[in-house]
Amino acid sequence: MSAAIRRQVMRGITSTARITAARTTPVLAKHAAVRAFSSTCTPKFVALRTLVNQVSAKDSRLYSSAAFPTHNVIAMPALSPTMTAGGIGAWNKKVGEEIQPGDVLVEIETDKAQMDFECQEEGFLAKVLVDTGAKDVAVGQPIAVFVENESDIAAFENFTAADAAGDAPAPAAEEPVKEESKSEAAPAAPAASGESKSESVASHGGRVLASPLARKIADERGLDISLVKGSGHDGIITKDDVEAYKAPAASAPSPAAAAASAPAPAQIPAAYAPQGVSGAAYTDIPTTSMRKIIASRLTESKQSVPHYYVTVEINMDKTNKLREVLNKSAEGKYKLSVNDFIIKASALSLKQVPEVNAAWQGDFIRQYNSADICVAVATPTGLITPIVTSAEGKGLSTISSQVKDLATRARDGKLSPAEYQGGSFTISNLGMFGVKNFTAIINPPQSCILAVGGAQQKVVPDETTESGFAVRNVMEVTLSADHRVVDGAVSATWLQAFKGFMENPLKMML
Repeated sequence: MSAAIRRQVMRGITSTARITAARTTPVLAKHAAVRAFSSTCTPKFVALRTLVNQVSAKDSRLYSSAAFPTHNVIAMPALSPTMTAGGIGAWNKKVGEEIQPGDVLVEIETDKAQMDFECQEEGFLAKVLVDTGAKDVAVGQPIAVFVENESDIAAFENFTAADAAGDAPAPAAEEPVKEESKSEAAPAAPAASGESKSESVASHGGRVLASPLARKIADERGLDISLVKGSGHDGIITKDDVEAYKAPAASAPSPAAAAASAPAPAQIPAAYAPQGVSGAAYTDIPTTSMRKIIASRLTESKQSVPHYYVTVEINMDKTNKLREVLNKSAEGKYKLSVNDFIIKASALSLKQVPEVNAAWQGDFIRQYNSADICVAVATPTGLITPIVTSAEGKGLSTISSQVKDLATRARDGKLSPAEYQGGSFTISNLGMFGVKNFTAIINPPQSCILAVGGAQQKVVPDETTESGFAVRNVMEVTLSADHRVVDGAVSATWLQAFKGFMENPLKMML
C-alpha cells in the first residue's frame, strides 16, 4: 500500500472517530450513570458530569477546581412561573449536617407563599451563602454548597458567592466549542466594526461566549454584552468582566437597552412628607415579593386588558332559606356559607355559557372544559387565589370544606403552587365587610372575574302582596369581562344563568 493511500485511510479513520465522539457525547450526557464518575477523572469527564447535573437537577450545579473539592452549588429555585426573586426563610439544615433526597433544606418566600425547598441530592451541607431573612434573592443566584464527602466540608469554610460564580464559566465553555468544531469549513460570519466588538466575538465567528450569570447581569444593566472583553478561558465573558465594564461616554444605548434600563419607579410621584410635625410623621413599609408581583400584574392587567363591567341584582331569600335548612340538618358535619353557593352557581353557569370559561392567548382563545374557580383570599402579605378545581361536579359540602382548608393554608403560607396557579374564573367577595358593590380587576390570562357585594334589604315591587311591595334581601354582583374574549351579550347571558341558579338554588342539586 502506497504512503498516499495509507495517509488517506488514516484521515478517514480519524474523521469517523471524531463524528462518533460528537454523536456519542450528547447521548452519554443524558444518562444519569455518568454521575457515578469520580472527581479524579480527566477534565473532560468532569465537564460531562457537570452537564448531566444541569440537565437532571437545574437548581444545583456540580463543580471541581484546584481550590475546592468536587461540590454542588445550589441556586435559588424558581418555585412558580412568575417568580424572578424570592426571600430566604429558615434553614432546616446546618453546615455539616447530612442531606438525604426529599429533606427540606430551606424555606423559600415566593411571590405567593412561603414554601419548603426539598433537596433532591444526597451529601452534606458545606456552606450557606445566603442567610435567613434575605430578600429579593434572584432566581439562579447561589444560596448554598453541598458535597458528597463529609471530609470535604472544612475546605469550604471561606467559600463565597464570588467563588461559586467563578466556577460557572468553565463548563459553559465546553458546549459552544464543540458546536463550532462541526462547522470549521463554513465561512466565518462577517465581523461588525472591530473596534466596537470584543475580542471574544471576533475569535468565534461573531458569536458571543459568556457565562449565564454574565448574560443575566448584562441584561439587567442594559449592556450590549458583545462590547465586553472576556477574560475567561478562550475569551469567555465572566461576571467580573461585565461588572468591571464601563461603557464609553459617547456611545448611545440601543433602543431595547434604553427601554430595559428605564426604571419604572422614576414614574412614581414622590410621596408627601409632612413638615413641622413633632415625632415620626410617617412609616415606610418595605414591599414584599408578593406585593411587588401583585402590583406588577394588576397594573399590567388594567393597562392591557379592555375591561368592561356588567351588574345585576339577585334576590337572595331562597338561597338564605335553603342555607339555613341545610346547616340545621348538618349535625356539625359542615357549615355552608353564601360564598359556597356562589362558587357552585358560577361553575354551573360556566358550563352553560362556556364562552366565559376561556382565556385570551393572542392567536387563539382557549376554552376550558372544567370550571376551576379561583377564590380571592386576603392574607397578611397580600391577596392569593386558591383554586377549587372542577367545581361543577362537587357538592356544596365538599366545596365548603375545601374552601375552608385552602383559605386556612393560604393565610399560613402553606399552599403548593398547583393550588393557586392557574384557574379559569375568579370570584372576589367583599360582602362580609358590608360592601354593597365594587368592580374587580381581571386576573390574566382569565377573561372574567366576579365581584360580589353584601346582601341588603330593599323594597321591591311584588304583586302578590296587598301593598304591592315587599322587602327582599338583594345582593349585587358585577362581572368584569375582557372584551377581546367575551362580548357584552355573552356576559349578560352568563349573568342570567348565574342569577337563575342563585334565585332558585334547588336547581344546583339536580
